[in-house]
Amino acid sequence: MADPRRELERIRDGGGPGADQARIALSTEAPPDRLRAAILALASARGAESSTCPSDAARAVAEDWRPLLPQARELARELARTGRVRLTQRGRLLDPDGEWRGPIRIQWRGKDS
Repeated sequence: MADPRRELERIRDGGGPGADQARIALSTEAPPDRLRAAILALASARGAESSTCPSDAARAVAEDWRPLLPQARELARELARTGRVRLTQRGRLLDPDGEWRGPIRIQWRGKDS
């Protein structure tokens, strides 16, 4: 499995899609801001044809990432509500306001970060 923190560093250093968000994710900002930025950086850099998961964002911002996972999932919901990302599970689009459990994927919608 790729190291999400290293991926954020590559995104930041590359200056392309998600670079500004990667800088925030790798900063000393508050954890929610870093998680949100990590989700946006990873999703935008991977593009609309690929996806990331909430655990990638959590692992990118903290060594002890498991406690951040529920917050990362909630931030993904918020970003889906605004239309910046879409959430899927087993290839099916999820309603960000719906009830769902289990692993999810986050896809970039192509809007500016």
